[in-house]
Amino acid sequence: MIDFRGQVAVVTGAGRGLGRLYALELARCGASVVVNDLGGTMHGDGADASVADRVVEEITVAGGLAVSSHDSVDSPEGGEAIVQTAVENFGRLDAVVSNAGIFNSAPFDELSPDDWRRMLRVHLDGGFYLAQPAFRVMKKQNYGRFVFISSTAGMFGQHLEAHYAAAKAGLVGLTNIIALEGAPHGILANTVLPTGFSRMVTETVGDTAALEESGFIDMIKPELVTPMVVYLASRACEFSHRNYSAIGGRYARVFIGLAEGWLAERGSEPTADDVAAHIAEISATERFTVPETNYEEVFEITQRLAVGSG
Repeated sequence: MIDFRGQVAVVTGAGRGLGRLYALELARCGASVVVNDLGGTMHGDGADASVADRVVEEITVAGGLAVSSHDSVDSPEGGEAIVQTAVENFGRLDAVVSNAGIFNSAPFDELSPDDWRRMLRVHLDGGFYLAQPAFRVMKKQNYGRFVFISSTAGMFGQHLEAHYAAAKAGLVGLTNIIALEGAPHGILANTVLPTGFSRMVTETVGDTAALEESGFIDMIKPELVTPMVVYLASRACEFSHRNYSAIGGRYARVFIGLAEGWLAERGSEPTADDVAAHIAEISATERFTVPETNYEEVFEITQRLAVGSG
């Protein structure tokens, strides 16, 4: 069984939607939960403390332990305050679900610099501001779990979402490094790319009546995302440095693979014409690997080129 008794979890953006479900399920499994939410709109405007407080009440009424945090992740002080809420109230921090975010849409050629920076500040900067103080606590404990909520928009693309996609893809890069540097200290880091009905879906599709009639809304119930997130946040998870999609009850690994490609002869000076001549081989996806670090790519090429063999 997945059991969080004696453990403490922070969930950001936990007042509504998917984040609320993550917090409720972690508490049901025995975790003491810091329910963090500024309580703003989907566009990041305003604040409402009652948004987080209501989730805390849900948890406590059900017999769980939880406290509210109304700090914003978009500053170093906010990230530190969220972590300290966990330590001061519960004495430790075992799992972080970095879920806080905002959302809006704009054609790429109309996207303003302010909207670009605001999106990255909340999602990507916020992920860093939260993770760094949490990492320090986990390092002292020699244990921790990070689950960063990324997006298929960043990995695969989505119209009108250049700022959102860039921020979410950036979280994958951040997760990779935390996984590598956390490994000697018992700290694991993975991402989830969720799709579930929420304010974000409403924002994207507008009128949801047709989707409801088709049964699509029922197919992407947000509750179907929660098991993947909770598993990755638990002691049962023993791997790191991975990405997982969760939608409609289907859970699958998402990975970045490196194909074998075409290797020019050692000592040659390949030209763009050579690239053109071998572009099919260069572009082929068969016989790929999934490197754990960028060093692995370099080592593989040196082996193929027989560097150091004399």
